[in-house]
Amino acid sequence: MITLATNQLLEQYGRPALTASIRAQLMGVPDSTNGDVFHNWAKVPIPREQFAGELKDQMRKNFQNCTPLPGAEKLLLNLSRARNAAGDRIELALASSTKSQRFELKISRPETKQLLGFFPPERRVLGDDSRPILPSECLVFEDSVPGVEAGRRAGMRVIWVPHPDVAAEYQESSGAIHRDNSHVGEVDDGWTEIIPSLEEFNYEKYGIDVRF
Repeated sequence: MITLATNQLLEQYGRPALTASIRAQLMGVPDSTNGDVFHNWAKVPIPREQFAGELKDQMRKNFQNCTPLPGAEKLLLNLSRARNAAGDRIELALASSTKSQRFELKISRPETKQLLGFFPPERRVLGDDSRPILPSECLVFEDSVPGVEAGRRAGMRVIWVPHPDVAAEYQESSGAIHRDNSHVGEVDDGWTEIIPSLEEFNYEKYGIDVRF
């Protein structure tokens, strides 16, 4: 939806749509469309502040039509009732680097709010700090490269579900992304897995029991 809103605004000012390369560089970076990478490429004929304001308005319109990604609802439903190998319930937490106003836009649809019901209120947005949890106990679902790298640096396992454009852009360098954490191992050590869709997640591989 952010890409759609950005492209709509770029078209309005006679500029080309985001390329796969630029999109890959912007994903997961807070305020990326207000930074040098975007504006040095886009060269829109208006001040950055004006572009940011108009983009916010366009996103507000588009996010009203935002729907969960394929597999998201089923994944959260399963995880909310699942247990680990020891028989304990799976703890869920939601973290986002998105600013509060934009985050509220993202979750404005009833379907999205329903999905967030799987997360206890105190564990939304900031994540869960209610009890000590080892990084190695955590499994992160991410779509952006910065998010994958952050999870790796923290010593967590990561499931990367990239947009096809981003996946294609990083296809040759994905090994470097996997290696971007000296604390947890090397390529193909099981700490980072790439899947094309949340529908492809293998619960059994991570010791998650979803049998009811």
